[in-house]
Amino acid sequence: MKNQHPLLGRRAFLAGTTLVLVCRSQNSAVCNDAPTNTSFGVITDLHYADKPTAGTRHYRETLDKLAQASDRMKVANPDFMVELGDLIDAADSVQTEMRYLKRINREFVQLADQRHYVLGNHCVDTLKKEEFLAEVQQQKSFYSFDSGGTHFIILDSCFRSDGTPYSRKNFKWTDANVPVHELEWLRADLSKNQRPTVVLAHQRLDTADNHGVRNAPAIRKILETSGNVTAVFQGHSHQNEHREIAGIHYCTMVAMVEGSGLKNNGFSLVHIQPDGTIRIEGFIKQNSYDWEKSQS
Repeated sequence: MKNQHPLLGRRAFLAGTTLVLVCRSQNSAVCNDAPTNTSFGVITDLHYADKPTAGTRHYRETLDKLAQASDRMKVANPDFMVELGDLIDAADSVQTEMRYLKRINREFVQLADQRHYVLGNHCVDTLKKEEFLAEVQQQKSFYSFDSGGTHFIILDSCFRSDGTPYSRKNFKWTDANVPVHELEWLRADLSKNQRPTVVLAHQRLDTADNHGVRNAPAIRKILETSGNVTAVFQGHSHQNEHREIAGIHYCTMVAMVEGSGLKNNGFSLVHIQPDGTIRIEGFIKQNSYDWEKSQS
């Protein structure tokens, strides 16, 4: 069931995950429902575009960097891949932006059978959310799923402060928000879950600067109140950074688009044990971390 496509309905996906948990080893004489280890690959801020370099962003070189990451992921065989947003860069037309998306996603699908896409502001600069999601065959922009002994939540912060979704250049990138209906969903989802939980986001939840979600304090309060959230993985600011707030690790991952050549690539494998212990295996420019389970 490891090859179950992640973009089926949530019920079907969870059913597939349950089978992984119960009978992960075909050689086991007796199957049980004990939580298992989970590993997943992470890339972010690829900003792929067929256009010249601008400053430190080498848009076309993302293809070679992604191929390098693909070689490593094929060896590691993670349970799934996560792309933390800004898979593509902005374009002046829907047709051009869609061409960028088709090209880079043709390569990204080679990394793993199960894939999860977090929306970044550049993903929906010209495209509508439903256009992006339809192309990558993902039903929703925010949702949750289980893998091994861990619960995962994908957030969508690509909303203006008035609740309007990003689309067709109708927003400022500094006005990122999680709207009320998504906050209500988040509370409900966390209240029904008892597993160690990891949140996957694009805009940052640990800072009040331009790269942060404007209502991040409200989101953090929900995460802290649940008592189960161990870590948040995020992108957007293109840099390695780690903060621990109220017992939750906030890990900002390095951007793939930054710098020329494979020596400036960055991607990672995340390994989670059933007790919540997390190890991040960073490659090239991506930092590595080891976080023991909190004893509090």
